[in-house]
Amino acid sequence: MTAVTDQDHTDEMDHAEHTGDTVAPQDDHRENTSPGEGDPDATPGNRPPVDDAEEASDLKDTDDHARVPSDAGTSGRTESKASADPEDPEEATGSWDDGLIARRVNETTAAQQAAALEIRASRAQAAHASHVPHVPAPLAYDGPLRSRLDALRELVGLSRTRLDSGTLAEAGRVLDEAAARRRLSGQHTVVAIAGATGSGKSQLFNSLAGVAISETGVRRPTTAAPIACSWSDGAATLIDRLGIPGRLRRRPLQSAEMEAQLRGLVLVDLPDHDSAAVAHREQVDRVLALVDAVIWVVDPEKYADAILHERYLRPMAGHAEVMFVVLNQIDRLPGEAADQVLDDLRRLLDEDGIALGEYGEPGATVLSLSALTGDGIPELREVLGQFVADRGAAARRISADVDAAAWRLRPVYATGRRTGLSEEARDEFAARLADSVGATAAGEAAERAWLRNANRACGTPWLRLWRWYNDRREPTTGRLPIRAQADEEATARQRVEQAVRTVADRASGGLPAPWAQAVREAAVRGSQGLPEALDELAARAGLPVGRPPRPGWWPAAVLAQASMTILQVVGGLWLLGQIIGFMSPNLGVPVLLMVAGIIGGPLVEWSCRLAARGPARRYGLDAERRLREAAAGCGRARVLDPLAAELLRYREVREQYARVTGAGVG
Repeated sequence: MTAVTDQDHTDEMDHAEHTGDTVAPQDDHRENTSPGEGDPDATPGNRPPVDDAEEASDLKDTDDHARVPSDAGTSGRTESKASADPEDPEEATGSWDDGLIARRVNETTAAQQAAALEIRASRAQAAHASHVPHVPAPLAYDGPLRSRLDALRELVGLSRTRLDSGTLAEAGRVLDEAAARRRLSGQHTVVAIAGATGSGKSQLFNSLAGVAISETGVRRPTTAAPIACSWSDGAATLIDRLGIPGRLRRRPLQSAEMEAQLRGLVLVDLPDHDSAAVAHREQVDRVLALVDAVIWVVDPEKYADAILHERYLRPMAGHAEVMFVVLNQIDRLPGEAADQVLDDLRRLLDEDGIALGEYGEPGATVLSLSALTGDGIPELREVLGQFVADRGAAARRISADVDAAAWRLRPVYATGRRTGLSEEARDEFAARLADSVGATAAGEAAERAWLRNANRACGTPWLRLWRWYNDRREPTTGRLPIRAQADEEATARQRVEQAVRTVADRASGGLPAPWAQAVREAAVRGSQGLPEALDELAARAGLPVGRPPRPGWWPAAVLAQASMTILQVVGGLWLLGQIIGFMSPNLGVPVLLMVAGIIGGPLVEWSCRLAARGPARRYGLDAERRLREAAAGCGRARVLDPLAAELLRYREVREQYARVTGAGVG
């Protein structure tokens, strides 16, 4: 019996490649060896890697073996030629070491050695590549889905200070799962088989796999933990994400046709969703939130079970595109009963809001089969193979999760009513603040002050003297003004608070409850210290210190009034001189002068009063305007600007919510 080692066979193959000889395959040696073990002619994917150090050692041994001392004679050289590697240029140099022929031989052997080294290096690289595990490409989301996920992430960030963590928990979970799924394989589709007790889902799982993987039987519950079956390599990280240990991972029946049809499928058999064991139901809920698609297996007895429809199918109505509903055990139904039950199942799914994928429309796939007899299994395998080959289930699942999260968040972002603070509401708020500081009264007081100044400048001296005397005679108590001032301040504070409440109600109208509360809180914070600030502004923007300004005609009016007074004085003195005999009697002229002064003085005062109404009114309106602007500016800085900031924030989150839903929000 002749034993042939791997190294000897490798040397023979290397020699044959350069000499053109044919080496017969050693079937006796390879019969019981696996690919890549002791098979130097195996494919690059199965050939073990070649160590560069071992390759260099082989070259060195060959080189040393080829070197023969020059005094060994012809027989020594012949023996060296027979035992040396024909690829070794130094062996050729040792045999033919002179002349043109030697140089040609040296060039030929050098080229052969380079070719041999290149072949060995390529074999080493191929063997190394075969031992590197294939890492599937990660999942890639399309542009619209990425935009929706970015908008949802921005929406959650803008809402953290306005909404509680429980409200945003589902949206945060969707973002985390989308990010985690995106980092994993995009060439695999994870499909879970779920069903009630006794529905035959484990039997269907085994039928699709072609081998008994999941335990079946009459004992309930039979499946206690999720079991995964992968039709291709590279799905380990996906199964790790589901929390399925290695002892519960299987491979299907090795069939080229099945592997080609279901390549990329990762099938997961779940425990019963209505199991008596709470841990089983928790595992079902956990895995269903992570898989790309789900096959719901129902039987003729429990297809209308309320637990299935109310707890799973109805809440997952938006995931119809990644959902299969399979009516199992049709072999138990006689005649046309299977079609009748299937039609009733479609009716129940329609009532649950699940779109059915019929007539080319996207939606859930509804099939009937018998996992026991195999009836309908090829159709399910074909539909499932097309579904997996599409490579879009994971993205559609994430998109459906985003839709579900957006629908849950709709009450806190959209109410369908017009929101915002109108200009009318702003003007009304400013008017209320102006009334609280007495802008109208201040304007009227400024107008009266202007008229009083005009009367003092243009009135008759006798009338001014009389008014001064009356002012001196009026008693001053000191209690009534203080009490009136205190009552006025209390009334002003109440007006300010009422104005703030009114504008807050106007601004929060139509907003969802959390944002309306935020608007009202902003208004309350701004109203703190607002009455004091208004009082300070009213003091600075009130009447100017000193007398009101005088128009250009006032000097002429004062001169005319002085002339009338002089006429009265001259006429009176003239009459007095005639009475005491100091002057000759002549009543006409002095009487005329006195009458002219007496009539002219009030006439000039009346004319000045008429002429002063316009400037006095303008002066009062200007004072009122300044006070109104000051009050409006204070109210805007303390109340309206914070309200506008909250409304702008809500507008931003509403726009982000519109991007999440993919449509505008009314």
